[in-house]
Amino acid sequence: MRSGFLGRQTFQAEYAQILRGPMGEEAQLSDKDTKATMGIEDTPGGKVSPDSQSLRPSVFHSIKFFLLCHSLLQLVQLMISGYLKSSISTVEKRFGLSSQTSGLLVAFNEVGNTALIVFVSYFGSRVHRPRLIGCGAILVALGALLMSLPHFISEPYHYDRTSPVDTPQDFKASLCLPTTSALASALSNSSCSSYTEAQHLALVGIMFTAQTLLGVGGVPIQPFGISYIDDFAHDSNSPLYLGILFAVTMMGPGMAYGLGGFILRLYVDIDRMPEGGISLTSKDPRWVGAWWLGFLISAGAMALAATPYFFFPRKMPKEKNELHFRRRVLAIISKKKDSPSEQSPREFPEKKDGLARVAPDLTVIQFIKVFPRVLLRTLRHPIFLLVVLSQVCMSSMAAGMATFLPKFLERQFSITASYANMLIGCFSAPSAIAGIILGGVLVKRLHLCPMRCSALCLLGMLFCLLLSLPLFFMGCPTHQIAGIIHQPGTRRGLELFPGCMEPCSCPSDDFNPVCDPSTHVEYLTPCHAGCTNRVVQEALDKSQVFYTNCSCVAGGGPVQAGSCDSACSHLVLPFMFLVCLGVVMACVTHTPSFMLILRGVKKEDKTLAVGIQFMLLRVLAWMPSPVIHGSAIDTTCVHWAQTCGRRAVCRYYDHDLLRNRFVGLQFFFKTGSLACFALVLAILRQQDKEEGTKVTCSGLQQQLLASGPEKKPEESTV
Repeated sequence: MRSGFLGRQTFQAEYAQILRGPMGEEAQLSDKDTKATMGIEDTPGGKVSPDSQSLRPSVFHSIKFFLLCHSLLQLVQLMISGYLKSSISTVEKRFGLSSQTSGLLVAFNEVGNTALIVFVSYFGSRVHRPRLIGCGAILVALGALLMSLPHFISEPYHYDRTSPVDTPQDFKASLCLPTTSALASALSNSSCSSYTEAQHLALVGIMFTAQTLLGVGGVPIQPFGISYIDDFAHDSNSPLYLGILFAVTMMGPGMAYGLGGFILRLYVDIDRMPEGGISLTSKDPRWVGAWWLGFLISAGAMALAATPYFFFPRKMPKEKNELHFRRRVLAIISKKKDSPSEQSPREFPEKKDGLARVAPDLTVIQFIKVFPRVLLRTLRHPIFLLVVLSQVCMSSMAAGMATFLPKFLERQFSITASYANMLIGCFSAPSAIAGIILGGVLVKRLHLCPMRCSALCLLGMLFCLLLSLPLFFMGCPTHQIAGIIHQPGTRRGLELFPGCMEPCSCPSDDFNPVCDPSTHVEYLTPCHAGCTNRVVQEALDKSQVFYTNCSCVAGGGPVQAGSCDSACSHLVLPFMFLVCLGVVMACVTHTPSFMLILRGVKKEDKTLAVGIQFMLLRVLAWMPSPVIHGSAIDTTCVHWAQTCGRRAVCRYYDHDLLRNRFVGLQFFFKTGSLACFALVLAILRQQDKEEGTKVTCSGLQQQLLASGPEKKPEESTV
């Protein structure tokens, strides 16, 4: 599932090659400039003068220190972008949002990013990259602070809207009393006057603005940071540094869900608790966790991580020496192979070609004119187009699951939001990392050629598809809700005693669920059960609330406060086990699919092709997918809460319909990805037959997928 998060960062890594251009040559300062920067003078014999020994290089002129800072910065950035997904159901309950609206809120993070990322290649060599990264990080921190602002400017959360603020919220407001009608009407009107539609739209607008700022601020962080490392690190050390950067960054989504699992155990108004306390527990469906606290913590961490970037130079000395342990490893490899390892550093300057080479020399107008031609030329490659479409399907699957899987687990298996986030953070994120590593190892160890890479992708998606089939049958049945949901073969709760609620005049927008343990029927409020009395049983560790003298319940009750317990909550662990196995299989295709893309376009278009791929994934997958999944979830709602005549959050879902549509949507995207990989394999086999040559499957002598029959053999190898 987390392959979407991790894949987006890898896309940006490849796209960062666009930024290099001729700047790579300019970055390599002369020896004189290097020593002037480091404060060192040449002396006879190659020794350092005594006066200059005290002038040691600044830590901000070390590419290793930049790598450390950038790893921490990207870790926090991914943690912020993933934290909203971990608390999406909580935000819905707090502000009365539908799943479609919350999905659109998540997608707005991609809007600002997608609109500006194309111009990164133009401004890459014209700006002070570390300072621009720092400015972007500060903007991300401000966006995170802005996300928490609605908590401080809105009224305290009242989980029982029909009760006065100065009385216990669960006491008499939800009971069946003769005077309830007038009281409910007056309180309902006062609630609407204090929480108007304009105020609601303002709070939601602030969150949408904050999400846009988070996307805009994240534009320079990944591409500029990777190109900066690639320019000033030793050619042999650069791949290792980028690998370390991605390894640290991959922990961000898991930390986001872990932070959500911890924070959501705290009550939302922990900073302004009522005098009498609250009678809710985290298992109550009305519970809202302190969602805003995670954004404050992340904003502080981002501000601290951004500080060092304002002290790094625009250009630093090129790293002179290769890492010692890497040198020893290459020495051992060179003894076993005839080809010397010194050839690899010479390959790096050759990558600076095509639009990546000329982009820094173009004006903005010229760059905009050149970009569409290269875009159309790249999209004409059938292999490139099919692989990108396959990755669009996988990213759509990942985006929907990353956004709404916590809510799905919470609703389907009746578990708390914090427990759902802990499950995802502990299992799904590590599974995605393991799948990506496994795919890379298989490509490296088996020396897979393009045809075998496509076969590996096909097998990975086939197993992922098969593992999702049992998920259609693993879930809990819908609770029987009196007056709302009726299970076949059972009697309706309110039909047992017709007219039992007439003297109660229960408010329509109240929500304080109670459960009849004898029939396992749930009522919206004690008033809907006809209860007139409330009893609290004190225990050593907690108190239990019961309602008695209920006219709509056989025997008069008692009924227990809270929703009915689910009989199949234990299925959540087998469900997550199959989900994690599917994540591993889907992420195995990550590295081989990139090999297909890099070898499926012309050499001069490689770097821009990856940028185009990244942009298409944003536009076609990460932006629409959360909205599509949210809309599908909304269609399974059977009871909506009403706030001042406006449809707010969904109270109850049809569990079977929710499971079939959520898992079915995932199944649809997996099928699309599988079909695309099957077409890729078929095209490769057809090309192999037409060319009449056998594809070499060893080392660097692999045939370019885009090479036509008219090309010479030496032009068809990488």
